[in-house]
Order: sequence, then C-alpha cells, then structure tokens
Amino acid sequence: MSFQGSWRLVHSEASLGWGGQEHRVLAELVGLKNRGAWVSLLAPMDSIIFDRAHKAGIETRHLDTRKMFYPISMLRIKYWLREHEVQIVNTHSSRDGYLVGLAARLARVPLLIRSRHIDVSYAQPWISRHAFTTFADHVLTTSEKIASNLKSTFGLLDNHISMVPTGVDVERFSPKGCKAELFERKDRDGWPVIGMVSVLRSWKGHFDFLEIARQLRKRGLKACYVIVGEGPQRENILRKIDALDLAEDVWLAGHQENIPDVLRTLDVLVMPSTGHEGIPQVGLQALACGTPVVGSDAGGIPEIIRPGETGRICPVGKIALFVEAIEKALNEMDETRRMSEEGLRFVQQTHSVNHMLDRLEQIYSHHLPSLRNGNEIRRK
Repeated sequence: MSFQGSWRLVHSEASLGWGGQEHRVLAELVGLKNRGAWVSLLAPMDSIIFDRAHKAGIETRHLDTRKMFYPISMLRIKYWLREHEVQIVNTHSSRDGYLVGLAARLARVPLLIRSRHIDVSYAQPWISRHAFTTFADHVLTTSEKIASNLKSTFGLLDNHISMVPTGVDVERFSPKGCKAELFERKDRDGWPVIGMVSVLRSWKGHFDFLEIARQLRKRGLKACYVIVGEGPQRENILRKIDALDLAEDVWLAGHQENIPDVLRTLDVLVMPSTGHEGIPQVGLQALACGTPVVGSDAGGIPEIIRPGETGRICPVGKIALFVEAIEKALNEMDETRRMSEEGLRFVQQTHSVNHMLDRLEQIYSHHLPSLRNGNEIRRK
C-alpha cells in the first residue's frame, strides 16, 4: 500500500524534549512523506523535534503554546489549516491536543486523530474526556494497555480507538553491524555489559537499575553497567551512584545517536520501568538487534517482551527477581539465544516501519474513504 499524493496531513507536538513519543511523530512524518503524502509539523520552534523535522525535509510551522496567546494561536492555526486544505490532523500532547484540536474543529478538518503514547491516570476524567472525544474522531495508542485504560476511563467504543505500535527500521536495527565504544574497559575485557537506554525520567526505573547492579556485584558478578540517555533525573542518578558506591561500575554515557550500535554492545538490556509505558521503542529495537531483554511488567512492555518467548519479565520493583532474570540471561545461553531469535522474527513480521505505515493507511482510508480513491476532500 502507499498513500495517495493528494493526502494532506499535519501532526502537532507541544513537547520540547526528545524521547520515544517524539521519535514516533517524526517517524510517521517521514514515512508518510516518503509514501507520497503532503505532511507538516506544528511544534514550538525551540523544541528538538522542530529542528529534527526541519533537517529531515519536513515542512515545519511554529506552534505558540503560551496560554496568554491561546486565542490568537488558535485562530492562526485554523486559517492555516483551511488555507492548506489539510485533511488529517494528528495531535500528540495535552496542550496541542486542545489548542490544535479546537482549531481543526473550527477549520472543519475532515479527520482529527488524537494519539496517546503513555499510560497515565486522569484526575478529572470528565474534563480529560474531551481530548479523546470532542477533539478526536479517532484515537490511536501505542499499546493495548493504553487502549484498555482509555476505554474504561472514558467509555470509548472499540471502533473509536486503534492500537498501532511504533515501527522499527529493521534494516538499521539488526544483529549485524558495529558496536559502540561507550567506556574504557581497562582490565574489564570480556565482562558482560548490562545497560539501560532511555530518557532519564523518574518512572523509567534507573534507581532500581542501580540497586540491581549493586546486588549483582554482591553476588560476585563481574560486569559493566551503562546508562544511555539524558533527562531531568541525571543529577539524582549521579547522587544515587555515589550513595551506592557504584562509581567504578556504572557509566553514564549520555545521549547517543548510534542506538543500534549501543544495543549491539549490550549483553542484556534492562527495562525496569515503574509505570506510564506504552510500547517502549527501545524494547522493539533491542529485539531487532538480537539483544536479550529483561523488563518489568509495566504498561505495554509484556506485549513485546513476552515472558519466556521473546524475553524475561519481572514484576515492577522486585529487585531480587530482576537479579535472577539477568543471571539467567547471561548463564542460560541456549534459552537466551532462542528468545532473541524469536524476538527478531516477531519484530520483522509485525513491528516494522512499513507495518506501522500500512496500519495507519488502513485507519485513515476507513475514516476517509473518498481519499482512498485519490479524491481530494475540499473545505465544507
């Protein structure tokens, strides 16, 4: 399948950071553009995704999310959407969901999508519900867990919501390729490398990872531990490393662009997230690289790291069970290799970028059947 050249899509993203959600937005933009659609991004000019989208050849427009300028911003977006005869708008964060969602409604955009990437609770569901109903003709989630939560919280019908996990570039993420030099091994050649790859956020489980490292050291395992990524928890993680006397064992490698090389370097990827997870992209990327994974049962992680099938899963916060699972991943090599091979097949068959784009095309075509035939929808 491929998108018709006449399709005109806009994504909006209010986040300034750079994590899995922003990766997903850019992947959709680039993928749909390559399939012939006209695409554009609405995002703050000082956001990372604005810069990266621009460098990727995506048309970008500044999104002013300051509350005092909401009315002006909304009207400008409305007229811009009408001027460009946009047919599909996909919003991704709370702030742009309301701002761009209202503008799209007033511009009479034929199809308004609301994407949800993380699993959270809603303190005021009677208000939050509007983001997924009033300002959404259809809702997209990255995991079944998120979809189930939205259905039960807001009473959404099955035909109002779809699950489309983020696709992996299986050519870039593969077992074959270079490995990253993340630290000086000194006298540690041959030691297994155990790592985390994520934005440094509180719910990603970095403190649990450090406690796991401490317990593995107490049990006599000689290993190198690497934390890849940047984020607001960096200083807290550094303090925890000092408090646990792990400065000689744990390296903070910072942000890395060469994630396939990083994953191929790891003997075990650990995902000890404590909550909010959809389908973590790094989990799929690790499977595509053949890297063994030990993850928590938070959010949608068990949907891809299937216990005993594609990896090992432990209950959130159960340090002793993580320690045991990591030891098994390193020592039971035949079983670990079997899981890695199954994980690779799983990603290639169901979670490639093309699979994601095909699924999106099916959803858009279902809601806008006239576009499926290449007929342009004009303003009402």
